[in-house]
Amino acid sequence: MPNTSDTPYLERGTRAYWRASIALLFAGYATFSLLYCVQPLLPSFSAAFNVTPAQSSLTVSLSTAALAVAIFMAGFVSEGWSRHKLMTMSLTVSALLTIGVSIAPQWHQLLVLRALEGLALGGVPAVAMAYLAEEVHPDGLGLAMGLYVGGTAIGGMAGRVITGIVADLFSWRVAIGTIGVLGILSMLAFRSLLPPSRHFVPRRGLGFTHHRSALVRQFRRPGLPLLFLLGFVLMGSFVTLYNYIGYRLLAPPYRLSQTEIGAIFVVYLTGVIASPWSGRMADTFGRARVLTASLLLMALGLALTMLSPLSAIVGGIACVTFGFFAGHAVASGWVGRLAKEAKGQAAALYLLAYYIGSSLVGSYGGHMWAGYGWNGVAGLVFALLVIGVLATLRLRRLDQA
Repeated sequence: MPNTSDTPYLERGTRAYWRASIALLFAGYATFSLLYCVQPLLPSFSAAFNVTPAQSSLTVSLSTAALAVAIFMAGFVSEGWSRHKLMTMSLTVSALLTIGVSIAPQWHQLLVLRALEGLALGGVPAVAMAYLAEEVHPDGLGLAMGLYVGGTAIGGMAGRVITGIVADLFSWRVAIGTIGVLGILSMLAFRSLLPPSRHFVPRRGLGFTHHRSALVRQFRRPGLPLLFLLGFVLMGSFVTLYNYIGYRLLAPPYRLSQTEIGAIFVVYLTGVIASPWSGRMADTFGRARVLTASLLLMALGLALTMLSPLSAIVGGIACVTFGFFAGHAVASGWVGRLAKEAKGQAAALYLLAYYIGSSLVGSYGGHMWAGYGWNGVAGLVFALLVIGVLATLRLRRLDQA
């Protein structure tokens, strides 16, 4: 359908708006449950395939690395493909690959399938953000993006919890197969609910010169590079805290068990509330204000984790988690508002920075832990949050864009 200014947007409160929002919630759930379902099963992989913990962790790191590359490529490919078809294909293939992982007889076959799964999943995150930015009226974009990010929070938690429970009852293979089947069901729900694109016309045959020029324009667009930086800051801070807080709680004076630490991380579900709430607040009070408040809440939570009482540490983890999901929902939605063209490419650049932050800062945090303990980790995260607040202050003048 022609992309004209007369074509109506999806207005908040309408049936089509809620269909799109719920469809993208299913997509977010499926993406993150498929991606992270193997995380609680790493010890099972070590026992089943006689591999070390470091080798077992490749089932996660290979998928996320492939996802980062695929997201960047999807930003280019999506300009010539149907949004609906690309996301449906990505969800279908990744769910089928997950079922393949559950029956893989050899370790290296399992790793190859997990890497391919990361590549397949790359067709969802950037395209989902672009779809919402193109189809949803600006007044309702924050809430719609928040629901999508909330879906990723549900998926990230469910992928860990469901596999753990099913693996205890049956086996790790049944657990992964269950997640794959749930992924297929989520894809079917997504496919039936998502309204067709009305503000996007695929442009095929775009050459390298076009994509290179569009990429340069993204970095010249006022505000977009700062939002890419915020993606790096938010995910880098969040993953670093989650990576190393467990080491602190395993050590004296807490000496918590892995089960007790896992119970604490149920606060991950605060993201289900934070994401749509922050989107609605951003629509009402402005994106810069809500994003600044989210970063300050993360800083408050970080300070609480430096205190001795366990209750303060748990409260701090909850604050950081709530602030992260709130900030990510606002920043990701803002990318689509500022990108005037090639919105899929702009979303892909944001998510590329997001996953690079996870990889680089999350890894470097280990050196800070080894050298300076929790104070070193907290200092690294605090420095990132300061950078994030400064970037947000620079963005305030674009808040009405």
